[in-house]
Amino acid sequence: MAKSPELEHPNKAFGWAARDTSGLLSPFNFSRRATGEKDVTFKVLFCGICHSDLHKVKNEWGSSIYPLIPGHEIVGVVTEVGSKVQKFKVGDKVGVGCMVGACHSCDNCDNHLENYCPKMILTYGAKYYDGTITYGGYSDTMVSDEHFVVRIPDNLPLDAGAPLLCAGITVYSPLRFYGLDKPGMHVGVVGLGGLGHVAVKFAKAMGVKVTVISSSPNKKKEALEHLGADSFLVSKDQDQMQAAQGTMDGIIDTVSAQHPLLPLIGLLKTQGKLVMVGAPEKPLELPVFPLLMGRKLLGGSCIGGMKETQEMIDFAAKHNITADIEVIPIDYVNTAMERLLKKDVRYRFVIDIGNTLKSSN
Repeated sequence: MAKSPELEHPNKAFGWAARDTSGLLSPFNFSRRATGEKDVTFKVLFCGICHSDLHKVKNEWGSSIYPLIPGHEIVGVVTEVGSKVQKFKVGDKVGVGCMVGACHSCDNCDNHLENYCPKMILTYGAKYYDGTITYGGYSDTMVSDEHFVVRIPDNLPLDAGAPLLCAGITVYSPLRFYGLDKPGMHVGVVGLGGLGHVAVKFAKAMGVKVTVISSSPNKKKEALEHLGADSFLVSKDQDQMQAAQGTMDGIIDTVSAQHPLLPLIGLLKTQGKLVMVGAPEKPLELPVFPLLMGRKLLGGSCIGGMKETQEMIDFAAKHNITADIEVIPIDYVNTAMERLLKKDVRYRFVIDIGNTLKSSN
């Protein structure tokens, strides 16, 4: 018979978990493995709430395993390291993002692309090497192989830095890979939410001209004055979109809802690139002729490998890039999920785990 989550491993742990597709989170006692020779154990201080947490707690992607502790934007301070750990010591500030395992032997792993490894293990709701289920960062403690741990530079605040472990790398990686990081280029960012607002900050730090493309005219002031975008397009305004035709080298599309691609493809210059990082649940319609007539590319990107994630965090620290956050106590998490569904957050909720997660044990 399978052991209960509390007895699976030697070290007691406490978090908040969803038990079923209602997605409602509540206090949960479980356990973490002992620190292995290559493991880093850390006390969790903050954890961001990602939109994928919302999908997972309600099993909207059909792959959730309950009980489920979400959270893959996890930061804290190291409390113990294994005997063969080389990169970290007790007291270091660290983070764990979307993955905690990979095969380390395929072409992707060999090329620092563990995020595309067919055997990549997600930080929560996945089977670990030992057959137990992984639990995320809405919890008091975290254990991870050092390969999947990121060092957080001292000048990067832990609370506002946490969302970079998912939202940050999700937009940084395609800007770099698709060559949209060259000073003087013109890049569009579709959607001004958790991903989009960070994309604007990274692109501006790379010296790129940025246009925000949004269906909400009321976000214009925010985009231009607060986030430093160069211009703003209302995607539903045909005159505005027409006037900007053929002006962009690339577009990072962060929108996860149904939306037309044709107007976006039209904004691209010849050989421009439209990169999808949002994940709509239903297929989008793809008009092919506009791609042919400008040798344009439609691509995708999903988080990044560990080497690039560390590079992104270091770049963020150097350029003072953080997410705009609303810090909440753990017992507000269900309300936060409801607000996230209504897009009522600017732009990322971050749970203050260190000060508000208290075990009743």
